[in-house]
Amino acid sequence: MSGQENVSSVTSDAGDKQDRQTIVVKLGTSVLTGGSTKIDRAHLVELVRQCAMLIRQGHQVIVVTSGAIAAGRHHLNHPKLANTIANKQMLAAVGQSRLIQEWESLFDIYGIHIGQMLLTRADLDDRERYLNARDMLQALLDNNIVPVVNENDAVATAEIKVGDNDNLSALVAILAEADKLLLLTDQPGLFTADPRSNPDAELIREVHTIDETLHQLAGGSVSGLGTGGMATKLQAADVARRAGIEVTIAAGSRPEVIQHVVNGQPAGTRFLPLESPLESRKRWILAGPPPAGDIIIDAGAASAVVERHSSLLSKGIVSVKGAFDRGAVARVCDQNGKQLARGICRYSSKDLSAIAGRHSQDIQDILGYAHGPVAIHCDDLVVTD
Repeated sequence: MSGQENVSSVTSDAGDKQDRQTIVVKLGTSVLTGGSTKIDRAHLVELVRQCAMLIRQGHQVIVVTSGAIAAGRHHLNHPKLANTIANKQMLAAVGQSRLIQEWESLFDIYGIHIGQMLLTRADLDDRERYLNARDMLQALLDNNIVPVVNENDAVATAEIKVGDNDNLSALVAILAEADKLLLLTDQPGLFTADPRSNPDAELIREVHTIDETLHQLAGGSVSGLGTGGMATKLQAADVARRAGIEVTIAAGSRPEVIQHVVNGQPAGTRFLPLESPLESRKRWILAGPPPAGDIIIDAGAASAVVERHSSLLSKGIVSVKGAFDRGAVARVCDQNGKQLARGICRYSSKDLSAIAGRHSQDIQDILGYAHGPVAIHCDDLVVTD
């Protein structure tokens, strides 16, 4: 490669702003290590080159990177450690600095600055922290800085972990209101059967609906190095596409894979976004806090919520599971336990149990107060069925 290029030269031949896309590129541990026990720097050089090419074309790029624990383990010469949270956090603390140095040095070849973002579930659960994270992410992009995002494994506990970087990348894509999410992995995409054991397995090129059959096709991680397999990628794809984001699962080793995805060329398995992207508040409901409990509703309420996108009334509630306060996010399920929607509750679980099956006009008499005639307003309800 030739000498450094400054940021202005990288972005100087950008196309019309209307053609600019925001792309989130998620790189799994298996991609970063090439299946070995250390970071494959030569492959990282190639991936950064592809990202730099997109930036030169006027696009915005966000990198969601795994590999901190793998980098820490290699830097410490693979110590034999007990499989405890504290040891994993220690490895992440050591490896995160090594990992970010790699990204910084490689993007610097192209005169591109990077900014590190370390997130936990807690940063997305709280509405104010969610908005702060969104604003910071946008500030990086507005200043031609590539956000390099990872889960903050050095401090995250089981209660505040997203758990895998596939789902983290979907949440980041929603934060950034991205156009495309690219999940790079050690497999070419999603197959009709496990290609490791079935020679007749065929690559699924395009997915319009994620159903139970598709989830059954998802296998585990080939490398065993990361925390996510194909199942978590399907979860991430489902979340992102509901927010209007196109998702592609593809092999990180495929030549020019990032450019091909952005250009709409065949590459891996493509998940089409839903036709109507969710507005900002509903994106947070979908991407933010995990449900605090379940609200079980009858068939009439299910039809109103799913088909007519109506508010959920107390009359349609059959029962409530879990303990939560007013303002919590809860799952709305049918009587078979199937999730139909997620929403922000106007009443606590105790209050919802008290008014379940009763008419809205009775709420004041039953509780002695009222927070409105609906249990969950349609503006605070995201249909997931």
